[in-house]
Amino acid sequence: MTDSYAQTLKDFPKEITGRAETPCYLISEDVIRRNCEILDSVQKRTGAKIMLALKAFALPKMFPLISSYLHGVCASGPIEAQLGFEEFKRETHTYSPAFTYAQMERVIKYSDHIVFNSVNQWHLHRDKIKAGGRHIEIGLRVNPGHAEVEVELYNPCLPGSRFGVAPQDLEGVDLTGIDGLHFHAMCEQNSDVLERVLASFEKHFSHLIPQMKWINFGGGHHITRDDYDIELLCRLITDFRKRYNNIQVYLEPGEAVVLNAGVFITSVLDTIYNGMDIAVCDCSAETHMPDVLAMPYRPKLTGEPENGKYTYRLGGISCLSGDVIGDYHFDAPLKRGDRLVFTDMALYSFVKNTNFNGVELPSIVTFSLEKGTFEVIRKFGYEDYKNRIS
Repeated sequence: MTDSYAQTLKDFPKEITGRAETPCYLISEDVIRRNCEILDSVQKRTGAKIMLALKAFALPKMFPLISSYLHGVCASGPIEAQLGFEEFKRETHTYSPAFTYAQMERVIKYSDHIVFNSVNQWHLHRDKIKAGGRHIEIGLRVNPGHAEVEVELYNPCLPGSRFGVAPQDLEGVDLTGIDGLHFHAMCEQNSDVLERVLASFEKHFSHLIPQMKWINFGGGHHITRDDYDIELLCRLITDFRKRYNNIQVYLEPGEAVVLNAGVFITSVLDTIYNGMDIAVCDCSAETHMPDVLAMPYRPKLTGEPENGKYTYRLGGISCLSGDVIGDYHFDAPLKRGDRLVFTDMALYSFVKNTNFNGVELPSIVTFSLEKGTFEVIRKFGYEDYKNRIS
């Protein structure tokens, strides 16, 4: 049993997971605080500023806690930018592969930094930004030329990628008005990968760095993971800043802020047999845990024995034939009403879920063992479904 898994069992005891109606996402305020304390220690040691990536976790209930540690949020468009500006109330950095004129009007209203994906996009919108009347710093996303992301779906540096300007495309370009460079080439990775990505970034763009106020190292840094090398991360940031006149460095992790801070709870509705034992649950991988199918991966189930006598395929309630969470082992046969708890489900879950098939969305519940609190933040019903399509 890994340290993080054992800790999850302590952070989400049965007396808490048994209280929530299913299906639901159950979020621990205590774990988020611990993660933020780790991230803040990196900020204090290095002078870097760490931002929450809203694409991974966007729960306003937790923003007061997170904003007491982190410097702001990074948004992927005008909707997230508005949420960050109005609810997080610190710096808001916005990036998208491209912006429409209408989107840019809103992005200007709610952003402190705007990062463009191409020189064309910057030229298209820079006059509107200047006329907007707000002090906004402008960044340009570049392709560092190196990535080690194993799943191609999540690799922003694949050949043919639409993300970031290649070094040859900046030759002879006047970058007056550009305040910073942004690169992102990691996914759930350790600081040794950052070391190699950073070396490639400097190889291609070091001549431009002295012109900049800041460099954004992007996301994908699994800083709060048990085996993450924080010492190497701090050394990389500190040495980089020394090389470039104490330049400001930003990091924008999403998962690291809420790693192991949430579980997903579902109940067994029925068991059937079709060449193997199957349990149908009151949830759906397709609608409630989309990364299980997209990544794909097999989420850990609390209490699963290594060599259980009974094996069940856990399936969802949508019409998708492949709506399967995975095959799991149990010491006893499953029966209707049994509750199943999947770990590490705060990230990329409720921010990506859908009402496909009219499947009801899970409730969102937060709690704190330290404070003795338990709060249902939101339940979803018919009106939520209807309002999304009409």
